[in-house]
Order: sequence, then structure tokens, then C-alpha cells
Amino acid sequence: MKEEEIYRWITEEDEERSCKAISEENCTNVPGNFFKNALSGFCSKLAEQLVSPGVTLPWMLSMFDAGLGFSGMLVPLKNLGSLLPQLFVSGKIRAFPIRKYFWGFPAMAQAALVALMGIAFFTLEGTVLGISVVSLLLLYSMASGVSSVAFKDVMGKTIPKGNRGRLLATRATGGGVLTLLFGLVLYFFLREQDTMGILFILVGLATILWVLAGVFFLWIEEEKGASDGGRTPIEEFRKGWKLLGQDSNLRTFVMARAFLMAIPLAQPFFVVIGRKNTDADLSGLGLFVVASGIAALVSSPFWGKLADWSSRKLMIGIGAFGILNCLLVLGFTYLPSDYRSIYLFAPLILLNMMAHGGARLSRKTYLTDLAPEDERPLYIALSNTLIGLFTILTAGIGFLAEWFSTDFLLYFLCGMLLVSMLLSYRLKEV
Repeated sequence: MKEEEIYRWITEEDEERSCKAISEENCTNVPGNFFKNALSGFCSKLAEQLVSPGVTLPWMLSMFDAGLGFSGMLVPLKNLGSLLPQLFVSGKIRAFPIRKYFWGFPAMAQAALVALMGIAFFTLEGTVLGISVVSLLLLYSMASGVSSVAFKDVMGKTIPKGNRGRLLATRATGGGVLTLLFGLVLYFFLREQDTMGILFILVGLATILWVLAGVFFLWIEEEKGASDGGRTPIEEFRKGWKLLGQDSNLRTFVMARAFLMAIPLAQPFFVVIGRKNTDADLSGLGLFVVASGIAALVSSPFWGKLADWSSRKLMIGIGAFGILNCLLVLGFTYLPSDYRSIYLFAPLILLNMMAHGGARLSRKTYLTDLAPEDERPLYIALSNTLIGLFTILTAGIGFLAEWFSTDFLLYFLCGMLLVSMLLSYRLKEV
């Protein structure tokens, strides 16, 4: 089967709408760019799971006695680093006619930072280890933030509207297959390995994958785009603030997305709750990695089609899905101790990861379709920067469990998701 035929089978596209909402220049190699972008995603998605701040890193930090506080900081710092700086780089990216380099080279930087995390795990311990890992994660996330602006802009230039959700789903599905395979290897063949051996495999493979992801993305054939209108960070901030005041739908989207963050914020706490209630060893980590792969493999194609149909309605549905997940985790903690098995808890991690994939696909597709082509980097950076500011407020969310109870934390997350659903209902269709 030829490349174009596979592309049309995945996207269910006909000739008449093959270049909807992209320039004629960028319509010369849409199928090829689709698959290069997808291959990059296969590598980056697996790399992200191998050093995931929601699963792998909190598990490893707890095994090295770095303290629960550092585990609770991982997801907020990941979001802060990747989102907050974006408004300050989007104006600079606009000055360059080719923007794929702003994804490819930061991917190489992420490879180097993952390698440094590995060195920290091998040479440090306790509080010093925790500080080093969260600091490196912050830098890693800042590189990811630059990539995020460039990715949506390159996708908007090279992939037709109506197929962007399917591209995101294809990236997630391929990464999910690889993650599932790795999780199975970890569970069945590597579970008897010592902790340091597993750590070396996780970090080494993630480093290689980030390099490959960067190479594949740089291979995309991107034609030159508009490079005028480049702005300084201060000008970009002023422009973004003015835009936010004028566009009520954008304001509503940003607030809905902020409260939808309850889903990724919940993940490290779910991992800690599962580990504490089941006393699982490294085989439990393998199960969680398997759950991550299954989540992407099973849900991503479904989410991608729904996102292209109505990303707004998908955001509403994902909020309800997340509430159900929190309530199931809450119910697990009330089970008699004899029934608290890691095999029973792993599906709850699976549901959270499925919800997270749907949340990402829905809000990425909505924002890409909402933003006008000439201001897409600004829309993306403005939204992400505001979410980064919101993330600062969530950095201490883990203390809710310490000050009150785990039950209170889970109910709080449910409340955030309910607000997100109400705000998403008010959004316009795009």
C-alpha cells in the first residue's frame, strides 16, 4: 500500500478537501509530512513515558527516599517549565520562516537533560537527589515549551484542518504501542533486575529516543511561512493581553483548560496511593507502564476522531470521565486490605491515562482550529503561559492530602473537573 493510500485510509480523506486550511506551497507533500511527524511522535511519546513525571519519576524518587514532597512537585513543575516561557519565545519564532528547528533542536536538549537526570540518580541521594531531579525536570520542560509552540505552528502549516486530530491520535497510538511493548518487557523480563539496572535502561533509552524524535521532525518538508510581525517579549505580552481582553471565547477556553488540568495533576498521587495501598515492587511499575501503553493504543484513535468532530464536546466528556476516575480511586482506598491488589488498581491508572490523552487531544485540536494562521503562535503561547501561571497555584496541591485527607484531595480534583465541564459547555464550536 502506497504512502498516500495509507494516509487517506487513516484520515478518511478525499481529494477535494486534502489541503483545507493550509497554503498551496505546503500541500506538496502532506502524506510524507504526516508520517515524518508521526514517527517523531512515536519516539517522543515513548521517551516521555520512560521518564514520566506522573508515573516513572515519582516511583523512582520514592524508591530512593527522596521524599513525597518532591514527587508532588513533579507535574506542576513540568507544566510550569513547559508553559510559562512560551509567550516570550513565540514572538521570536515568528521571525523565522522555517519553524521546525524550534522542535528538533530542543528535542536534542531534552535528550541531554534526561542523561543528566540519570547521572543524578546514580551519584546522589535523599534531598539533594530530589532537588537535582526537579531542577533538571524544570529545564527539560522549558525545552519542551519551545517545542510546543513550534509543533502546533508546523502542524497548522503542513497538515490540513480536519486531519490534525488524527495526526495527534496517530502519534499517541504509535507511542502507545511502543510503551505497551516496553512495559511488557519490564514486567515479564526485567522485574528481577536491580533498581539501578532498570534506571539505566529507562534513562538510556529515553535519551536515544529524544535524539531520534528530533531527527524525524527536522526531516519534515516545511515551506517558508510569514516571518514579518516578529515581536519582542514585551510586545508579545501586550499583544496577547489585548487579545485576551477582546476574545471572550479564548478566555473561556483558557479557564476550561486550566481546570481540566486536574487530570494530569491527579496522576502522581494516584501512583503514590496505589503503591502505598498495595506495597508493590518494580513489577508494579511495569504494570503502570503497560497501562500507559494500553491507554494510548486503545483510546487515541477514538479521541482523535471525536476531536475532529467536536473538540469542545470532547473536553466536556473528558471532564466527566475524570470525575468518575477520581471516585473509583476513592472507592479503592475503602476496600478491605485483602482486596487491595496492584492488579486491581492498575486499571484505575489506565483510566487516568486514557483521560489525560483525551484532554490533551481535545484542547490541542480546539486551540489549533481556533487560532488564525498568522497569529497561531501567539494564541498557543498566550494560552500556555496563562496555564503556566495557573500551575504555580497548583504546586502545593499535594499538601491538601497532608493537611486534610486523601479523600479531600480527590473531591477537590472532582470539583475542578466539574468547573471545567461547565466552562467547556460555554465554548463556541470551531
